[in-house]
Amino acid sequence: MGTKPDIILTIYIIILSYFVLGAIGFYFVNRKKGQEQARNNWIKLISYFFIIHILFFSIVIHPPVFRYVAALIIAAGIFELLKLYSQSGYQGTGFFLFSIILFTVFATGFYFFSGLKPETMLFSFLILSVFDSFSQITGQLAGKKKLFPAISPNKTREGLIGGIIMALITAYLIKALVTEPLIKVLVLAAGTVIFAFIGDIFTSYYKRYYRVKDFSRLIPGHGGFLDRFDSLIAGGFWTALFVYITGI
Repeated sequence: MGTKPDIILTIYIIILSYFVLGAIGFYFVNRKKGQEQARNNWIKLISYFFIIHILFFSIVIHPPVFRYVAALIIAAGIFELLKLYSQSGYQGTGFFLFSIILFTVFATGFYFFSGLKPETMLFSFLILSVFDSFSQITGQLAGKKKLFPAISPNKTREGLIGGIIMALITAYLIKALVTEPLIKVLVLAAGTVIFAFIGDIFTSYYKRYYRVKDFSRLIPGHGGFLDRFDSLIAGGFWTALFVYITGI
């Protein structure tokens, strides 16, 4: 990878610092939870730690590996969409076909994303990860106003704002990865966050439509591949589109 080692080291330190903040946040969240819920939260954090490291190092050490990871995520996503549809007795065929078409569009963009410059991939991946994790932590710590209680009852306005703020701060801290004017860096980050949120809401709606909580139980504490990577797919789509339009 062409990125300077000192930049990578700085980014990795930022990642570890965020995990420490996340662990502190979960500590305070878990004080208000039952023993079983607290245990699940810690499992979720530990699983996320390993997922982040696998994706981070696949991009940093040997970027082509990330393309295989992206293909695996896409294939697993299609399987999980089909699985819920079949389990429902093939109900809502029109909605299912629309969902498959939409997923195919986003997944195609995500696959192109996996072939971008490593610096660009790393930038968007970190923005997505920070937004996703801190929107959850802030929401659990201070969330009061539900955004879409019928679709995704755990999402709150405070969590969304907290995730956006941390994502934009991170974009500024790691702007050296994208050698473009600051305004363009922030637009890339903001769009990534918006599409990540859209992807998350849509998959939540898909699950509610077919009356399930998670797509599967493959990833401890998270559920299925789409439960964990829906925002990455949609955010990656935006990044690929942004790169195509702007040529960065």
